[in-house]
Amino acid sequence: MRKISLPLTKEIIKTLKPGEQVLLSGAFLTARDAAHKRLTDALKAGKKIPVSLEGETIYYTGPTPAGIDMVIGSCGPTTSARMDPFTPLLLSHGLLAMIGKGERSKETSLAIKRHGAVYFITIGGAGAYLSEKVKSAEIIAYKDLGPEAIYRLEVEDFPVIADIL
Repeated sequence: MRKISLPLTKEIIKTLKPGEQVLLSGAFLTARDAAHKRLTDALKAGKKIPVSLEGETIYYTGPTPAGIDMVIGSCGPTTSARMDPFTPLLLSHGLLAMIGKGERSKETSLAIKRHGAVYFITIGGAGAYLSEKVKSAEIIAYKDLGPEAIYRLEVEDFPVIADIL
């Protein structure tokens, strides 16, 4: 299994092959439906967003609260198709990678390819296992959204599979 350090670059993405298993280490953002809507609404209104998307990876998850002696609670992937209405705009603002589960729309798949980005899938139903790969977690935007806030997670050997490139 190939190990890749984050942040990704378009050069690294060009070397990936569909179906390739990868272990990601470094930092990425989390965001679900509500955060995606806020980000895209702000961008459409010409407002500054609270995070830079340039070269970023977003994991579609809403982590549960951390238990005792835990960095984060369960953090399994959510269905990626729910982010499809927002994805092309975020890609146009520098987003390079997304992690989730399930299929993407034809429009979103084409946008991912057009922007030289990548969509990774990860293991659905394995939120407790995936949370063990998280070394630190910090809310960086939209704290009022609770588990749907935008977090920055530092991960080590987070398992994904390259799907759309």
